[in-house]
Amino acid sequence: MDDPGARSQQAQYLGFFIADEEYAIAILRVKEILEYATITRVPGTPPCVRGVFNLRGSVVPVVDLALKFALPQRPITKRTCIVVVEVDLEGNRTVMGVIADAVSEVLDLGAGDIEPPPAFGTRVHMDHLLGMGKAGKKFILLLDIDRVLSMNELTEVARLQERPSGVAPAPAGVAV
Repeated sequence: MDDPGARSQQAQYLGFFIADEEYAIAILRVKEILEYATITRVPGTPPCVRGVFNLRGSVVPVVDLALKFALPQRPITKRTCIVVVEVDLEGNRTVMGVIADAVSEVLDLGAGDIEPPPAFGTRVHMDHLLGMGKAGKKFILLLDIDRVLSMNELTEVARLQERPSGVAPAPAGVAV
């Protein structure tokens, strides 16, 4: 018989692929999933910040986690998408996009389905992981999206979002 307490402790995660590796983030942080669209490169941003796109009139920065995790970059396909997430920037919610090669599934994981992150064998920094989710016979790395999108990238994003429309970005290393 199911334990009602265990069900109430379950959380949902969105699974997605980056360079043939499967990751997941808490579904409550996902705002929407969009078909890959044109991204405008912004000079002076870190290489993993691929650029920005227009989301209903708002400038949304897009981060390529493959580049951030030093994984091979994949070609854009019909399944490539942008997962729009909400991250915490010093107590403020900021909307960003993350490129995924494909979305896999929504995972229901209870506390007993999550193992501590491995001390070896992953290209993701240990402090970027919430743990490893057991999904059937496989494990999926659960990302702490607030930590994955580091303070440097979030600061750059805030600078991009504060710039008035049509104003060119400042060169790298120049305060705005």
